[in-house]
Amino acid sequence: MAAISTADFKNGMGLKINAKYYTIVEFQHVKPGKGGAFVRYKIRDLKSGRVIDQTCNAGTKFESVQLITKEMQYLYNDGDIFYFMDNDTYEQTEVPADFIGDSAKWFKENDTALLLYADTELLGVEPPMFIEAEITETDPGFKGDTVQGGTKPATLETGAQIQVPMYLNQGEVVKVDTRDGGKFISRV
Repeated sequence: MAAISTADFKNGMGLKINAKYYTIVEFQHVKPGKGGAFVRYKIRDLKSGRVIDQTCNAGTKFESVQLITKEMQYLYNDGDIFYFMDNDTYEQTEVPADFIGDSAKWFKENDTALLLYADTELLGVEPPMFIEAEITETDPGFKGDTVQGGTKPATLETGAQIQVPMYLNQGEVVKVDTRDGGKFISRV
């Protein structure tokens, strides 16, 4: 790993500090009238997602980390392990279900996922931004229910629960935004 100084900082760059991986959110070089220059920066912990404000002297050395995002195809899971395949090399990667956490409810077979690596260590798995899934369970819709008529809970084929408009019925396919806990976008 290469050592870099604060002069080399760029937004999105990966850093390794005390055996933890971070990415630079923003930074600012400050040269006050008195005293030496310093750098104020914000970094995001890649495992927890927490953002931390830091300050250091200008010219301080840090360990640089190469961040790699691989696009992989989700194959299946056996309850404890999720299996992903690299579409270029056909190499399979096994990821424990507890590592994926809440995102597991957004994976459908053959969908594309993003796996984030820092050097060779897997740091995170992101589901696709939008998925199309069938409604497997919901209350029936009635004639006259409109888009503005409110929402009702629905269970998707992936097991995720979202709020959908009243006019949708079981068996219909919907497009869902996975980024903010599952927001209904449209009927497909």
